[in-house]
Amino acid sequence: MPNLKEIRNRIASVSSTMQITSAMKMVSAAKLKKAQDAITAMRPYADKLTELLQNLSANLDGDSSSQYAQVREVKRVLIVSISSNRGLCGAFNSNIVKQSVSLFQGEYGNKKVEFLTIGKKANDLLSKRHTVISNHNGIFDNLTFEEVEKIADHLMELFTMGSYDRILLVYNRFKNAATQIVMTEQFLPIQPPAEAAQQASADYIFEPSEAEIVEQLIPKSLKTQLFKAIRDSFASEHGARMTAMHKATDNAGELKDQLTLTYNKARQAAITNEILEIVGGAEALSNG
Repeated sequence: MPNLKEIRNRIASVSSTMQITSAMKMVSAAKLKKAQDAITAMRPYADKLTELLQNLSANLDGDSSSQYAQVREVKRVLIVSISSNRGLCGAFNSNIVKQSVSLFQGEYGNKKVEFLTIGKKANDLLSKRHTVISNHNGIFDNLTFEEVEKIADHLMELFTMGSYDRILLVYNRFKNAATQIVMTEQFLPIQPPAEAAQQASADYIFEPSEAEIVEQLIPKSLKTQLFKAIRDSFASEHGARMTAMHKATDNAGELKDQLTLTYNKARQAAITNEILEIVGGAEALSNG
């Protein structure tokens, strides 16, 4: 059994860790509220805009079809992996890396696959074994539509130039503080809607023209889609970290209780031994 000093040191260490994890939990909870409100407010607009653009693109004839809807033979694929800059958030980052590598080894195993990372953690892990063409760590320091727009413009340029035939987004979709869903979305080319949705769009009246509206709105829709994915990931990060720190605090509390019990038992045993030594010494003196 360890001595009393060692146990006291461990109790002090665990108590210090509890304070840190509890503080991190409260900080993440405060940031989560703002991030959750932002993605909740944005999601209906982004989803409706994407649906509208898909319907419009599907109704265009082949000659006027948008350059962003061109379907080519898939030879080169770019996977945009969205993670965080910091850890201590459970399996949040590892799930993104696993899904990205799974796409690389599975569905696109016979294609030329490269990565663009948003977040330091994905870049650190993927760059060790795979080709990462660029990394955007600073986006979370100033998460605005204008900053995300620059990345979206770069992705659209890579697609229209023919550098890649398909671009995918891999990110965590925010459901609640305890649940994040790993999503894989096709960013480019734009996917046509389901059959029913395509038929429903036939009643639209377009002014000045359907093709002109599509050409103006598609870039905005794509930028909004990427911004929504990053916002989703940002909210998911704080939810995952808050949950992880809550569990860490609970585990530290249980460990502290166990150590306190061990300390009390060791202290009691030490006192009992001292009493026995005193009694034994007294008996030896009396017998002498």
